[in-house]
Amino acid sequence: MKKRFAAVLTAGLAVSSLVGCQNNYSETTASASEQIADNSSEAVLEETSKKVSEDLSGSITLYTSQPEEDIQVMIDGFNKKWPDIQVDVFRSGTEEVVSKVLAEKEAGDVLADVLLVADNVTFETLKEQDLLSAYESPELEGIPEIYIDKDHMYVGTKVITTGIVYNTELTENIPAGFKDLTNEAYKDDLIMPSPLYSGAAAYNLGVLTRTEGLGWDYYQTLKDNGVVVGKGNGSVQNAVVAGEQACGLLADYMAIRSKNDGAPVEFVYPAEGSPAVTEPIGIVKGTDSEDLAKAFVDFVLSEEGQALTAEIGYTPIKSGVEVPEGFKRIDEIAPLTWDTKELYQNREADKEQFSQMFQ
Repeated sequence: MKKRFAAVLTAGLAVSSLVGCQNNYSETTASASEQIADNSSEAVLEETSKKVSEDLSGSITLYTSQPEEDIQVMIDGFNKKWPDIQVDVFRSGTEEVVSKVLAEKEAGDVLADVLLVADNVTFETLKEQDLLSAYESPELEGIPEIYIDKDHMYVGTKVITTGIVYNTELTENIPAGFKDLTNEAYKDDLIMPSPLYSGAAAYNLGVLTRTEGLGWDYYQTLKDNGVVVGKGNGSVQNAVVAGEQACGLLADYMAIRSKNDGAPVEFVYPAEGSPAVTEPIGIVKGTDSEDLAKAFVDFVLSEEGQALTAEIGYTPIKSGVEVPEGFKRIDEIAPLTWDTKELYQNREADKEQFSQMFQ
């Protein structure tokens, strides 16, 4: 039985009520959908939403690699709809989050109810470890099929591309793509995140080393050109914004936010294409708060949740939701991708080869 630090909030009556409410979530939302189908008036929608909202209470634990302030905005929006569901958060880099989950599984006590981390390759690891519960959310409409796991173990929540950030005060040589960073103009003035810490960087490593014209030779050339290997994307953002490095490989939203905050930086979508992660969300198998977890997943994937995703400063994964200023739409991005199964099967070997190369 999972240890739930919120499970002893009240005495037996509250616990009984919580269990009963959780079991009724799917039935209640299904009934609400039927009513809305028969009568699409706003009054019916408001009444049924209010009824469902009143029926769910309790707490869930979310493990995520998303920045603390970003996930808090999503939780605040969720709590406007579900005020009686508390969301407790553990936040760290993707690799540390996954290590924590696997260690808890080994100990027989996984504390997380919902996982929201970097990429589908990471979720394939969790899927193979039998850590995820299948859930086909009613909010999948408008999300490209490529971003939805065929077994409904996880689904993408946003599109985050990796490109190039550069400090406009430190370089007049504007890079057009990844290859440009191997030029003498960027020697000892480039930084990238470590795939040993960042799930997105690990995904990028798998894709770029399998992309024609780049490959492992590209990473060796970056090393020879004096690239600094930071920790996560935050280390890259801080170094380029502070003028410690002229250029870096960085997630789009971090570069664009820095620019919007007044930093002298610009972001480049690389000419070769953009590796993109979708920060999937999934429910942990065996959670004793399954219906509360489903409610959270549904909210994140809903139009309301996706509008918040855009408001926070990400490319929403759901069509029809406006993209933030400075970002490309999904159909404007030239994605660099590779077979998920191959990336998953080779991730640890790729990381080991990277570690040996940059030791």
